[in-house]
Amino acid sequence: MFTLYFSPGACSTASHITLEETGAAYEHKPILLANKEQLSEAYQKINPRMKVPALQLEDGSVITENTAILYYLGKKYPDAKLLPQDTLGEARCISFNAWLSNSVHPCFTHVARPERFTADEAGKDGVKTQGKASFWKALQEIDSHLAGKQFIHGSDYTCSDAYSLVFLGWGTRIELPVKELTNYQAMKDRALKRPAVRKVLEREDNVLLKS
Repeated sequence: MFTLYFSPGACSTASHITLEETGAAYEHKPILLANKEQLSEAYQKINPRMKVPALQLEDGSVITENTAILYYLGKKYPDAKLLPQDTLGEARCISFNAWLSNSVHPCFTHVARPERFTADEAGKDGVKTQGKASFWKALQEIDSHLAGKQFIHGSDYTCSDAYSLVFLGWGTRIELPVKELTNYQAMKDRALKRPAVRKVLEREDNVLLKS
């Protein structure tokens, strides 16, 4: 049985949804970032980088980082169709997920954790302001990418949609005008019709269920 270490509302929601989509048996263990549980000695043995998500496999080995976990689950459970079925589509899925991880997520980190980017107390507001502007621009790019599509990669739902839901939720949380993102909102509404998506968002008490 798998064990997924996650924090409700964090980026680990992407791996949580994707694992639920596979239908595999797993234990879900919350690591509450707000309580700094990721810093505990016990969790450092799971992930020395002290971040979520972490997926512990049946043999005790561990995979970290959303991009790796999503790819692993997509390849291990091909019948779940969490990755595009052609090689080019799969490469584009990996590319999109890497962009979410490497570019979109850090924009939000500037908003939520400005102290990571400046030691100057007076400079934190500027970091947050610029981060919010960059994050909003990224959400608009996702919205534009979805124009004329049901989901991120076309008519079929994939792990990229689960990952994209994370950032729409964060935008909602910091009160960006996300209702303007009509394509993104429509994708979210379609995703919410999937039992796995709704089950995980309910488990995590996610803001997207209230927006």
